[in-house]
Amino acid sequence: MRQLIIRLFVLLAVLITAGCGFHPRGTTSVPSEMKTLIVQSGDPYGPLARAVRQQLRINNVTIIEDSKAASAKYPTLRLGAEGQGRDTASVFISGTTAEYSLVMTVTAQVLLPGKGIYPISTTVYRSFFDNPNAALAKDAEQDMIVQEMRQRASEQLVRKLLTVHAAQESNKDTLPQPETIAPGQNSPEVSSSSATSLQ
Repeated sequence: MRQLIIRLFVLLAVLITAGCGFHPRGTTSVPSEMKTLIVQSGDPYGPLARAVRQQLRINNVTIIEDSKAASAKYPTLRLGAEGQGRDTASVFISGTTAEYSLVMTVTAQVLLPGKGIYPISTTVYRSFFDNPNAALAKDAEQDMIVQEMRQRASEQLVRKLLTVHAAQESNKDTLPQPETIAPGQNSPEVSSSSATSLQ
């Protein structure tokens, strides 16, 4: 009898979370027109490109090879720069830094064939305690934090695909004609009439 009650509670919890639109951490509802994507990066084997590809696959997005025919048919996610910085958040009595505030900013563009180019960006913040007595451990910890920040930034970029879809839907009347944007064009410059900034 007790096992039956436990099973009923588990079943009820599953039904409630499914009904409220809950998704496991790291997953999001990617728009159907972006379920197949081309990913472009200046460093295709770098840590950012790998993290973004991993997040896309987690969200059941098919990544295809870049070609002229594919870019004319499928959206392109063009990864931009990854910027890192840190500021002093607190100091010891001696005046040396006790805690840093780490910041990572990632920019990208979503190119929708015949519809427009949508810049997106995300910023992730983390705190890091500086321990001068454990230099090696400190460096290893900072590397782990940066890796985790990159993972969170990748998740947020994938979520931004929803905002691209919403902006594209709301700007149908103001989007340029298909011939305005040449599919497969490598130049990131674009006129203000064909770009919508999504922060």
